[in-house]
Amino acid sequence: MTNRLSGELSPYLQQHAANPVAWKPWDEAALQKAKREDKPIFLSIGYSACHWCHVMAHESFTDEGIADFLNEHFVNIKVDREERPDLDQIYMESVHLMCGRGGWPMSVFLTPDLEPFYGGTYWPPAPRQGMPGFGQVLRAVAEAWQSRRPEMVEQAAKIARILRQNEAVEAHAAVEPLDRLLEAAEESLMRSFDPQFGGFGPAPKFPQPIALKLLLNRWQHSGDENLLHAVTLTLDRMARGGLYDQLGGGFHRYSTDARWLVPHFEKMLYDNALLAGCYLDAWAATKLPLYAQAVRGTLDYLLRDMTDPEGGFYSAEDADSEGEEGKFYVWTPGEIAAVLGETAAAAFCRVYDVTDVGNFEGCNILNLSRPIEQDAKLLGRDPGQLETELAQSRAKLLVVREMRIPPGLDDKILVNWNGLAIDAFARAGAVLREPRYRGAAELAANYLWKHLRREDGRLLHCARRGRAKGNAFLDDYANLGNALLTLHETGGEGTWLDRAVELAEIVLNHFADAKRGGFFFTADDHEPLLVRKKEFVDSPTPSGNGMAAMLLLRLHRLRPEARYRAAAESALCAGYSSLRQYPAAACQMLLALELLLSLPGGAAK
Repeated sequence: MTNRLSGELSPYLQQHAANPVAWKPWDEAALQKAKREDKPIFLSIGYSACHWCHVMAHESFTDEGIADFLNEHFVNIKVDREERPDLDQIYMESVHLMCGRGGWPMSVFLTPDLEPFYGGTYWPPAPRQGMPGFGQVLRAVAEAWQSRRPEMVEQAAKIARILRQNEAVEAHAAVEPLDRLLEAAEESLMRSFDPQFGGFGPAPKFPQPIALKLLLNRWQHSGDENLLHAVTLTLDRMARGGLYDQLGGGFHRYSTDARWLVPHFEKMLYDNALLAGCYLDAWAATKLPLYAQAVRGTLDYLLRDMTDPEGGFYSAEDADSEGEEGKFYVWTPGEIAAVLGETAAAAFCRVYDVTDVGNFEGCNILNLSRPIEQDAKLLGRDPGQLETELAQSRAKLLVVREMRIPPGLDDKILVNWNGLAIDAFARAGAVLREPRYRGAAELAANYLWKHLRREDGRLLHCARRGRAKGNAFLDDYANLGNALLTLHETGGEGTWLDRAVELAEIVLNHFADAKRGGFFFTADDHEPLLVRKKEFVDSPTPSGNGMAAMLLLRLHRLRPEARYRAAAESALCAGYSSLRQYPAAACQMLLALELLLSLPGGAAK
């Protein structure tokens, strides 16, 4: 048996190319092997910046005994969730059904017909902290497949039926005023708002920029200062906390604590694109300098560390370096003094909460526990002079930090995430009057159009180092289409509008559900999967249907064709049940609803 991952485009798959597990990519050869040999499939899904994916790989997938058992009893398939979000959606939902929770690495056992019958997330190699060992799980699954196969097949068929039933939801007309959906989302978010540290719910805390955008819009609509306070407190705390990289700019994935101090250190393109746009909106509304600084720091980070020479934006930076999470980012007082000298180091450590005890495993995550003006008063310094000194200190420390071994870089270029970044750069270029941001947006958009578009006009999903592959998904078309409209609306030539129209037509022709309304995540000529899903609820990224509805409504505003508006309303009707049940989880759909209600004639009843 051989491991077939070495030639794959995905950095995540290549990380597993030397494993003794006989990994195969998800392709026809692997699927046919399972049928031919009548073996269950062990499907492992993760991504390159995932800390626990690395842990399970190190503990289990490099273990010869575990690998031998996997190779004997299963066909082993490794999938990058960012490269194949269609598979990730389906099998993550199945893990939730089986376990009541999900996460990555995702570990699922499938019949040769691709129906899931058992699954979970991370398992340690041996029993630990109430979790079974991975070896135990493998033996139990293999024994069940041999001795109780009919039971396993029936379990798989039951889960598959539930998955299909979940997608067979009919579109509904509104049974209450549509404004009420917006109010319900506002009320839900405000109930979970943390009045002390900002954000929503307890730790771990995620940034939720789409929800913040909705609350900002609701404040502008109603004038309710409580909504503005929820937005500004959250943005202030995130930008001053450890979630934000105080030296290099950009935001980490999420905070493990309630006060935004200790992050999970991976950096994702989509977080930084969406947060840059959110801070830009907040700056336009409030003119608070901190927000413009956060926008510039985030976009400058993306330009410095996450941009391909030809213009596309890379996907992610790992949480780990040298095998330790966060090692690249943390400091001791002695390290800072060695770079800055004792006097400047004393001021820097006071402002950025650096102590001998530390705030993270004996080291320090840089953060601003108070506004700099307060520190200047405490130190008896002029605020302007102190900020100048601190800027010089940050620059010196960043130079030294760049000499450290950096986190791993996932340098694949995804159309959907690039669309979010292009939109942020284009808007920032216009609002902040920064031509280089506009230039970056145009360069990236042209890169995608040149390298990730087939001769027939259809998009590919991802590219890396001169190779492009994969059918594009709904959010590839919708996110890029919206970004191209933003380029047009912020002063671009007509080409951007024409390209956006071209993408919208593909969405209408290949993704629309003519029977139930809305848009499928996969195109009508995509490979057959266990179920063809629709996205109405946001993940960390905005839902495909929400972005498609937004694209069509924006186009309708520029080119008033009734079919654009009708298709957008169809998506909102198809997602109505989700909007009623989980309003705060479908904020992108609600942003599209806001736009629809603002158009002449409002929404259809």
